[in-house]
Order: sequence, then structure tokens, then C-alpha cells
Amino acid sequence: MKNLLYIGNKLSTKGKTATTIDTLGNAFSTEGYTVKAVSNKEHKVFRLLDMLWSILKNKNWADYVLIDTYSTQNFYYAYLTSGLCRFFKLKYIPILHGGNLPNRLKYSPNLSKSIFKNAYINVSPSGYLKSNFESFGYKNIIIIANAIDIENYPFKQRAIVDVRLLWVRSFSNIYNPKLAVSILKALKDKGLEASLTMVGPDNDGSLSDAKAFAKSLNVKVDFTGKLSKKEWIERSKDYNVFINTTNFDNMPVSVIEAMALGLPVISTNVGGLPFLIENNEDGLLVPPNNADVFVSEILSLAKNEQTIIDLTYQARKKAEQFSWQVIKEKWNSILV
Repeated sequence: MKNLLYIGNKLSTKGKTATTIDTLGNAFSTEGYTVKAVSNKEHKVFRLLDMLWSILKNKNWADYVLIDTYSTQNFYYAYLTSGLCRFFKLKYIPILHGGNLPNRLKYSPNLSKSIFKNAYINVSPSGYLKSNFESFGYKNIIIIANAIDIENYPFKQRAIVDVRLLWVRSFSNIYNPKLAVSILKALKDKGLEASLTMVGPDNDGSLSDAKAFAKSLNVKVDFTGKLSKKEWIERSKDYNVFINTTNFDNMPVSVIEAMALGLPVISTNVGGLPFLIENNEDGLLVPPNNADVFVSEILSLAKNEQTIIDLTYQARKKAEQFSWQVIKEKWNSILV
């Protein structure tokens, strides 16, 4: 099997949400690949230096360098690490994550070409990013979806008597966590029994902002902070609607997980979400930043149990397509 150097933000031991470098890196190891994953340095400059040093140190060892590639500041990690890979003639594979990457292609065309044109291949988890990259002339791109261990997600059928909302993401402005609080407030204003639990660590100060916003609206929200995957899956049994409030996104694993668990999903129709959720078939899509449309869809679900059954059954079937046992064959086909 091949030697893989995986470059990304390996910060789950530092209180951050586990990301693809954790889950995919571990999955590769179980398949027999030898994996070195960096970096777990908290300071961004030290993290970048650690990434660059790892490439230098392992240039004669690594068969492939995998690079988690995002659209915000971490985009420059991809630019600099891929540049070092090119210098040493290493095969590198950007794994595309940022829902706002299409804007990077538009507004940073030269940097983007340096990274993506010279890649061994670009891996997109969704048709959304693949279609956008192809529209900018990139041909060396394939779809390999984010994977989950489907056997860890027990399916449970739900009914909505009182509304119990679940939100699972890291707290970042782009994920619009305050909208979830507004949805709870709107439900309460209609006299409904409703609750909201928000699971995830803070990423940019948005957690404290959401807490202050909830206090200003005089609504009680259960902010759990970071939970392990096992912990939040266990807690998910107590909820009956999953809401995804993001303004930018690609192919969020938490939404796939909710679909696997039998939670009816209501999500904003941004970025890659319409490529994941087929509206009124396996989930519900609504315009961004609009609490009223979320509330309308929640009330509609509460009145029609058969709709919940139909949506969640189809959602589970779709989620099974993201099983690692399915996805690993696509990875094996390129890591030859």
C-alpha cells in the first residue's frame, strides 16, 4: 500500500471539531495505507511551518500528498504547500472543502491555477464544486464524496408533537448560527412548545455571539459545546428536526449524518446543498437567512407524519451511498 502525507488542520485534540483529516486519515490507515497527518499546531503560523517542514522531511517517503483545501485563510496553506510539492515533484491531491471556493477561482485566478492545474487530481466531495471548477476550465477533477461509517448511525423514525430542533456545526459566521436562535424565537412567538440544542465548538467568536443573541431574545438554548461523534449521535435520539442554517457550504458531513439517523433535514439551499438534498424527496430546502420559511416547513412537517416517514426513508437510502465501504473503492482507484 502507498505512503500518504495528509496536510490539514488536525485540531480535534485542541477542542475543534474533527474534520476530514481525522476521519479520512483514520479510514486510510484501516485500509493498510501508511498515513502521516499534520498539523496539530494551534497557532496558524506554526501550523503552516509544520506543514511545510513535513513535506520537506517526507519528500522521499510520500507517494502522494493530500491537501485539505478551503476557501478562506486556509486557502493559502494549500497554495504554499502545493508549491513546495511542485518544487520537489511530488504528486499532490487537493481535497476541496470550501463552499466558497468558486469565488476563489474567480477572484484569485492565478493562485488557483497554481494549485489546481498542477495537481495530480482534484477531489471534490460534490457535483457542486466539480461543476464550478469545470466552468473555469479545470478538467482534472473527480467526485469522491465524504464518507461515514453507516453502521454507527442507527435509523430512528420520528414524529413531531413538540418541536425539538438540533443544530450541529462549528460556530462560524458563515454557518449563520444566530438564524437557528431566530427560528426558535419565531416558533415560541407562535405559542408552540419548542426547544433548540446547538452542538459544536467555537471557531470565530460566533458561539458567544449566539449566546448573547439568545439572551437578548429571551429564549433558552442548550449550547453543548463540542461533543464527540458518539455523544451527539446518542443525543440525537431526543430530537425530531435537524436544521442547517448556513450561508456558504459544500457537502456538510453533519447533514449526511442527520439523514442517516432519520432526522428530517431542513437546510438552506446554498452551495452544494441542492446537490446533496433533493427538495421534497429526502429533505427540505429553503432560502438562506429567513426564519419564517424554516418555521413554515417545520409546521408543515408537524401536520403530516407520512411526509416525515417518506423524507427520512429516502434520506437514509441516500446516506447509505456515503458508506466508507462504497467510497473507499474510488480512493483506491486513484491511489495506485
